[in-house]
Amino acid sequence: MAGTETRLRIAIQKSGRLNEDSVQVLKDCGIVIDNGKDQLKASARNFPLEVLYLRNDDIPQYLEDGVADIAIVGENLLVEKQRNVQVIQRLGFSKCRLSLAVPKDAAVNGLNYFNGKRIATSYPATLRKFLADNGIGADIHEISGSVEIAPNIGLADAICDLVSSGSTLFKNGLEEAHVILKSEAVLAAGPNLSVEAKEILQKLTFRLTAVLRARRSKYILMNVPNDRIDIVSRILPVLKSPTVMPLAEEGWSSLHSVIDEDKFWDVIDELKANGAEGILVVPIEKMVV
Repeated sequence: MAGTETRLRIAIQKSGRLNEDSVQVLKDCGIVIDNGKDQLKASARNFPLEVLYLRNDDIPQYLEDGVADIAIVGENLLVEKQRNVQVIQRLGFSKCRLSLAVPKDAAVNGLNYFNGKRIATSYPATLRKFLADNGIGADIHEISGSVEIAPNIGLADAICDLVSSGSTLFKNGLEEAHVILKSEAVLAAGPNLSVEAKEILQKLTFRLTAVLRARRSKYILMNVPNDRIDIVSRILPVLKSPTVMPLAEEGWSSLHSVIDEDKFWDVIDELKANGAEGILVVPIEKMVV
């Protein structure tokens, strides 16, 4: 009798922005998940993967206990929960920061301001370690949800909470005073993966790497005078060397390359100054190197 197919069990947040980003990155990896409304477990149709939709705060414990093999989870949560799990890959989305914030009229004079203050937070372990590392004595009030309202109702003098755009702080009359931790989504694994699970994980991380590299990169095309090709090529931070194709117009070539999106604007003026024309920037769907 044939054995049951091994499936890698991945936990993702059951709702919210991280859920959407997690589902999208799996989709971009070519993984089709058959899940209905409010379904808490679903299988991929074309990859040995089983998806568990779990409450965010429970994911680190489920990883450590082996209920899930891997998870897409916020790095900040792993720092807070301190479970026996390993970060396999940083994913570059759902970026945020854990910060101390105070009322806008507070006279903050550096970290010493927080000595003797009451700080409300949903991340007591991370905050406690930060305060101890910096020799600050403060009273921590652990609350869940709507942390930003604490100063307005007299519960705390400051808060320690996740910040993304800062708009929630602004709406509640608060401002960011100090960043404790920068965070993003990561792929994490439990401590006891089977050999079969590790093999599937390796295939998944290969796909993830191709997708994430493509998200950070753009395909760039430009027309360059032949006598400027060497100069323009040296300007471009390319994988190896650009592709050069002759144009119908004598003395000109089309130069093709790949560039990190966040570096494009740093080099565009230099490219133009050195004779590049007709510059096109095109998205890349996948990039395998």
